[in-house]
Amino acid sequence: MRVIEITEPGGPETLRIGNRDEPVPGGGELVVRVLYSGVNRADLLQRRGRYPTPRGFPSDVPGLEYSGIVESTGNGCYLRAPGDRVMGILGGGGYAERVAVSERETVAIPEGMPMDQAGGVPEAFMTAWDALFEQAGLGSGEVVLVHAVGSGVGTAAVQLAQVAGAFTVGTSRTPDKLDRARHLGLDVAVLAGEDRDWSSEVLERLDGRKVDVILDLVGADYLDGNTQVLATRARWMVVGVPSGSSGVVDLRGLMSRRSSLTGTVLRARPWEEKVTLARDFERRVVPHFASGRIHPVLDRVFPAEEAPAAHRYLEENRTFGTVVLAWNPSN
Repeated sequence: MRVIEITEPGGPETLRIGNRDEPVPGGGELVVRVLYSGVNRADLLQRRGRYPTPRGFPSDVPGLEYSGIVESTGNGCYLRAPGDRVMGILGGGGYAERVAVSERETVAIPEGMPMDQAGGVPEAFMTAWDALFEQAGLGSGEVVLVHAVGSGVGTAAVQLAQVAGAFTVGTSRTPDKLDRARHLGLDVAVLAGEDRDWSSEVLERLDGRKVDVILDLVGADYLDGNTQVLATRARWMVVGVPSGSSGVVDLRGLMSRRSSLTGTVLRARPWEEKVTLARDFERRVVPHFASGRIHPVLDRVFPAEEAPAAHRYLEENRTFGTVVLAWNPSN
């Protein structure tokens, strides 16, 4: 089968098409014929040699999510059958024409959802769901601030929060992304970056209220501003740090507000936690896709052979929503 290999740590030019043996399902596993592989910022870090893969996953084949068709099953499988449409997250190796995955980590693709859109769902929506609801406990009537609201996780978070009855505030450095996020239901759009005092604007737009939950997809540059907007007992969830992973945090400010600061990732979690997340996500979130209350936001599809171009596109920060690679989807 074909895969996308990292030939050496470096830029997008280090990606190339390679060949590997096709996987064989073990007990409780499926082999999925991948139609679309999601492209994520973690893949860019892995390509540069800055994001080690968990044990058991290839270090030279990136890819954290997929959508495809079940091709074969191992002993002990009972949830899926050959021909079923599934999507899911991986510890790595998703840039491939086939993957062997635990059956219990797969999520059924709802009827009517296009396969290319499904390829960008798991990492974005499962990350947002887990951070906002499983960990932060976002509730109806609360205010949630989503940084980098035009990202895949950001566009997912806005929709999930709206369904839950939360009030959404989003930041972006790009006016066009804020305009597009409004069409997803974003209540308050705030332009950030270029030395803008976004935190003061957030407080002004909230007219005296503060923020109950922050979904931080930016990192170091926004540490001070985040502290300024925290409400009492607020929950600050750090999911991404493209602006840097270290800086000064006003701990006294956190203490006085009795607020919490939590970092989270999906990739390195134990298998049991990923299974629990997948099963809860299929039960509690997938029905909203089927009803049309939420929907994937797909920015662009690249042929798998153009993986370097897909990485460059993501690095340029022009995306709104998700980017996927296509593996012979018409077959």
